[in-house]
Amino acid sequence: MNVLAFDFGASSGRAILGSLKDGKLTLKEIHRFDNEPVYMNGGLYWDLPRLFHEVKQGILKAKEEEYESIGIDTWGVDYALITKDGKLIGNPYNYRDERTLNTRDKVGEIISDEDLYKTSGIQTMNINTLFQFMEDKEERDFYELADKFILVPDLFGYLLTGKVYSERTMASTTQLLDPYTKEWNFPLIEKLVIKKSMFPRLVDAGERIGALKEEICKELDIGDKYITAVAGHDTASAVVAVPAQEKDFVYISCGTWSLFGTELDKPCISDLSAQLNITNETGYEKTTRFLKNIIGLWMIQETRRQFGRDGKDYSYADMEMMAREAQPFKCFIDPDDPRFIPPGNQVQRIKDFCMETNQPIPETDGAVVRCIYESLAMKYKYTFENLKKCTGQNFETIHMVGGGTKDNFLCSMTASATGANVVAGPIEATAAGNIVVQLISAGEIKDLKEAREIIANSFDVVKYEPTDDGFDKEYDRFLSIIK
Repeated sequence: MNVLAFDFGASSGRAILGSLKDGKLTLKEIHRFDNEPVYMNGGLYWDLPRLFHEVKQGILKAKEEEYESIGIDTWGVDYALITKDGKLIGNPYNYRDERTLNTRDKVGEIISDEDLYKTSGIQTMNINTLFQFMEDKEERDFYELADKFILVPDLFGYLLTGKVYSERTMASTTQLLDPYTKEWNFPLIEKLVIKKSMFPRLVDAGERIGALKEEICKELDIGDKYITAVAGHDTASAVVAVPAQEKDFVYISCGTWSLFGTELDKPCISDLSAQLNITNETGYEKTTRFLKNIIGLWMIQETRRQFGRDGKDYSYADMEMMAREAQPFKCFIDPDDPRFIPPGNQVQRIKDFCMETNQPIPETDGAVVRCIYESLAMKYKYTFENLKKCTGQNFETIHMVGGGTKDNFLCSMTASATGANVVAGPIEATAAGNIVVQLISAGEIKDLKEAREIIANSFDVVKYEPTDDGFDKEYDRFLSIIK
């Protein structure tokens, strides 16, 4: 059986045909496209019309393939607003837009960070939907027009089917879902004076949403197709595809962001998890993804863009080579310092951070890149230790999945920093997770356990063992930098 998956990352998107045959999953890329935000009229937005065009192009390019089901996953937190007659109110804001930089203070006047965490279980970050809503309220005419909000993967589903819904794993990224009941947290919503009527019905991954609009099928000259709700948050789809056979495991979904966590049967909300600001997002089949959002390879990507602006046309392989040749452990940054979230001159920001924390300033390009790599690996170590403290479990293996697993330098550093064995792969975990949920929904795969067995048998992984590279010796210095 074949199904079609759309997998949107923060910088690109793909349409991938998934096929299950003889107990093995194969992926075929049908269409790939850029996903670049646009600065416009003082704001940073997603180019929704262009992205929807690319979705239609993906469907068109798969025209000769035999499939019926389509699943869509994207990044979290962002959304669009629609009017009562279903019209879009502008393009969705990009979560890196700076309009929410000070919104946390406004929310703090209504509910404390401590109480917000207790009721939501979600890592408090300015990019969360909750904080974006509070800024929408400031634009009264704009806000009053809104009848419903639709999160991005469900927005594409809406444009294709006309159905308004909110898939549960994606809804959990809003910070407005009850972590225990997995329903909208209306007491919190009322406290924040957000319109309750804006919240669409919740659906579970695996639910068949509806057929593509007749006008879409006519435009593309295709037969009947339908949308299946998958784990719409790309991290949730990636976790579905972790090829772990053990029940208790740790994963890093590694790409633009690094999502470092474990899968639990119920939320873990405690004084310690609150202090550490660890999130409890909803997973497939209403599990809890107990994880930490860490700024990931975004810093490498944005640093490469800055090198390019400075006239240095480095490839990622060039940057890795320079980093390998640079002096180890010269300086560290906190990857989660808010200054590193927006686009811009990351090189200068890294130097400023080092100067402010009385560290040596990286003078060469290789030193800058090595600082990023080592700081990420140290942040992984910090997060790994905290996950063990919160859950009371002693994990020995870390499963790294996603595009970041192609970075051998980061994978080997992760093993050495954490002292754990690292199993890297599959690279296309998010698309694979999207696809197997569609196949479970269609009755082609029995359940999640079987799906993970199929994935383990379908894709190669690379194993890394820890070596004594000096991370333990330098760890206390890193802690002094981030605290």
